[in-house]
Amino acid sequence: MFTEQGPTVRELAVQALSSIEHGYDLLAPKFDHTPYRTPDRVLDAVTDEVRRLGPFGTGLDVCCGTGAGVGVLRQLCRERVVGVDFSAGMLAEARAAFPPEGERPAAERPAAGEPAGEGPAVDWVRADARSLPFAPAFDLALSFGAFGHFLPAERFGLFAEVYGSLRPGGQFVFPIGAPPPVGSRAYWSLLGFDAAMRVRNALWRPRFVMYYRTFRLGDVLEDLTRAGFVVRLMPLTELGRRPDGSPRARLVVATRE
Repeated sequence: MFTEQGPTVRELAVQALSSIEHGYDLLAPKFDHTPYRTPDRVLDAVTDEVRRLGPFGTGLDVCCGTGAGVGVLRQLCRERVVGVDFSAGMLAEARAAFPPEGERPAAERPAAGEPAGEGPAVDWVRADARSLPFAPAFDLALSFGAFGHFLPAERFGLFAEVYGSLRPGGQFVFPIGAPPPVGSRAYWSLLGFDAAMRVRNALWRPRFVMYYRTFRLGDVLEDLTRAGFVVRLMPLTELGRRPDGSPRARLVVATRE
C-alpha cells in the first residue's frame, strides 16, 4: 500500500481519524492504488456470472466509490448506468474515469451525425445509500466492498432502499466471501481489525464505521427477505474453492418480484 502511488502512513492515519465521508474524500485520489479497491478478478467473476441473468436495460452501482462497479454495469446494461455515493471526492474520481458524454474532451466526442459512443449513458448521483433518491427505475443493482460501512441495525433499511429503486423483476447482486477458517491468519487479522475499530470508535469522534465481521451470510439473507426480496446464491467458481470443496465466494442474487 505504501508505494509512490498509494497513500502514506500519515495519510491513512488522518483518514482513519476522520468521518467516513471526509476520510474517503481524502483517500479518493489514491484509492485505486490501495488493497481496498475491489480486485479485477472479483469484478470479472461477477460480470461473467451476472451476464447469464440478463439482459438488463438500466443499472445502479450502490456506494460506487471510484466507479469499479460502474465498469461492470457498462458491460451488462444497454441503456443507462448510475453510480451513487456520498463522498464527493470518490465521485470526482469516478466521473474522471467515466465522464458523461458532454464532459468528454472534444476529441473523444462523436462528430455531428455520427452515432454516440459504445455503451450506456453514465450518470453520477451524490446521496446516502440509506436514503436513495430513486423511483423504481433499475433492472440491476450491485455493490462491491461497501457493506462494512453499515452497522447491522442499518442493513435492513439499506436493502429496503435498494428494493424501492428496482423495477419488478429487478435484481440486486453482490459477492460475499466465505468466512476464513477459525484460527487462520486471515481470521485473526479480521478479528484484530474489527477490535481496533471498536476501540477507536469508543474513544474518538466522529466515528469511522468499517467492520469486516458484521456482514454474516445468514443475517444478510434474513434482512434481504424481510425487505421483500426472493434470494438465491450462485457459486463464483472462478474465484476458487476451499479445501472442503465449497466455493471461496458466492454471488447473492436478490430479486424483486
